[in-house]
Amino acid sequence: MSAIDKAKGTRAFIGECVVELQKVTWPDAEQLRSATIVVLIFTMAVSLIIWLMDKSASFVINTIMGIFGA
Repeated sequence: MSAIDKAKGTRAFIGECVVELQKVTWPDAEQLRSATIVVLIFTMAVSLIIWLMDKSASFVINTIMGIFGA
């Protein structure tokens, strides 16, 4: 495949990308804001759950280690 064929292929690909991006229904500001808030709340909730699991496991391990004098 020559450099000219690669350039033509790349140009065709970019043109197809532009056509597809024009078909996309982009969210308005309110939809974007709502989705962002949902993602942030979900991320904080999952982070809190993981933190609680970590602290619980640490407490249990430290308790067991303390019982056996480690």
